[in-house]
Amino acid sequence: MKLAVVGGGSTYTPELIDGFARLRDTLPIEELVLVDPAADRLELVGGLARRIFAKQGHPGRIVTTSDLDAGVADADAVLLQLRVGGQAARNQDETWPLECGCIGQETTGAGGLAKAMRTVPVVLDIAERVRRTNPNAWIIDFTNPVGIVTRALLQAGHKAVGLCNVAIGFQRKFARLLDVTPAEVHLDHVGLNHLTWELGVRLGGPDGENVLPKLLAEHGDAIADDLRMPRAVTDRLGVVPSYYLRYFYAHDAVVRELGTKPSRASEVAAMERELLAMYGDPALDEKPALLAKRGGAFYSEAAVDLASSLLGSGGSAVQVVNTYNKGTLPFLPDDAVIEVQARVDGTGATPLAVPALDPLYAGLIANVTAYEDLALEAALRGGRDRVFKALLAHPLIGQFEYAEALTDKLIAHNREHLAWA
Repeated sequence: MKLAVVGGGSTYTPELIDGFARLRDTLPIEELVLVDPAADRLELVGGLARRIFAKQGHPGRIVTTSDLDAGVADADAVLLQLRVGGQAARNQDETWPLECGCIGQETTGAGGLAKAMRTVPVVLDIAERVRRTNPNAWIIDFTNPVGIVTRALLQAGHKAVGLCNVAIGFQRKFARLLDVTPAEVHLDHVGLNHLTWELGVRLGGPDGENVLPKLLAEHGDAIADDLRMPRAVTDRLGVVPSYYLRYFYAHDAVVRELGTKPSRASEVAAMERELLAMYGDPALDEKPALLAKRGGAFYSEAAVDLASSLLGSGGSAVQVVNTYNKGTLPFLPDDAVIEVQARVDGTGATPLAVPALDPLYAGLIANVTAYEDLALEAALRGGRDRVFKALLAHPLIGQFEYAEALTDKLIAHNREHLAWA
C-alpha cells in the first residue's frame, strides 16, 4: 500500500507519522511519500518521520520529494494537508476582518472565504494531477475549509472524503469522562464542517443509551471550559456545540477578545520555528510534547481509520466525515457537503440517518450552506461581485457596508493568489 501526503513538510506531519507507526496493523503502509515544495522543511520532517518509524519498528519506506507528480504516482490514497500562503496568509485572515468589526478566523467569516479562494484552485489542480496518474486513488482532504474544499473535489468528480478532528476529539474526551474506551462512544454529530453539534452521546453504538444529559450534569463545567463558552449555553441547549460555534454565539465578545492579543497565526508561527529546530535534532525519534499545542489532536487516528476503511484494510466502519448530503438533511440540496456519521467502505462514505433537527440548528446550517454555495462559486470563477455576494450571505457579516469593505480588503490581501484579480 502506498500513501502520499501533500503538504508533508507541515509541522503537523509527525502527529500523522506517529499514528501510522502505532496503528500499522490497521493500515499496513509499505511506502509513504511526503510531498512538499519547501525542501528545507521537508528534509527536517522527513528525517524525524524515518526515526519514528524505525523506533516503533515500522517496516514501511518513507520517501520525500518536491515533485508532486512523482510523489502521487501509483498512490492508493493521497492525503491533502496544505496551507496556501502559509502562516503569513493565515495571519492576514485573522487580522484584517477585525478592522471592520468582524471575526478574524481562518475557516469562517471573511478570513475563511479568503482561505477558500486561495485553496480551491490549488487543490483542484493537485487532484487533476492525481487523477491523471491514478484515477482510482482516494483523496482524503484535511485542508481547510474542509467542507468547501471537499465539495469542490466531489463536484469535479474526484473520489474524495473530507476529514476533521473535531468529532474524534469529542469522542476521546467523552470516553475519558465516562471511563470507557473510545470505541464504545458513538456521537450524534450533525452539521457542516466547523459548524456542528453533538446532539447525543451513545454508549455501544448508534442505538445505544444516550448519556449526554449525564455528561452535562456531571461534567458541564469542564465541557464548557473546553469550548470557552459559559456553562449556561450547554445547559440551555442540552447539546454540545463545537468550539467554532462560539464565533456565532458570542461574536462581539470574541471580536473584542481577538483585538487585544496576538493572532493565533503568530503564535503558531513561533511554535513552528521551535518545532522545526527540534525536528532537526538527530536524537529525536518521537513526536515532541510541544506538538500537542500546535493543534490537530487525534488527527492521525482519524486518518488511519478513514484510509483503512476506504482501502479495505480494516478500521472503523462508521466514522464522522465530510461527504455529500444525499438527502440526509432534507432541507439541504443532495450535493451539499455535510459533516455527520457515515458508513465508510471501498465505495466511499454513506451518511447514517439523522433525526429531524430543531430549527435552531437547521436554520443556521441552511444559512451557512447558502454561503458555501456562493463561496465555492467565487473560488471557482473569481470576480469581485461573487466575493461580495458570498460575504453578504455569511451570517457573521450580512451587512452591505461590511461586505463592501471586506471585499476590498480580501482582494487587496490575496491578490497574488487570485489569478483574476
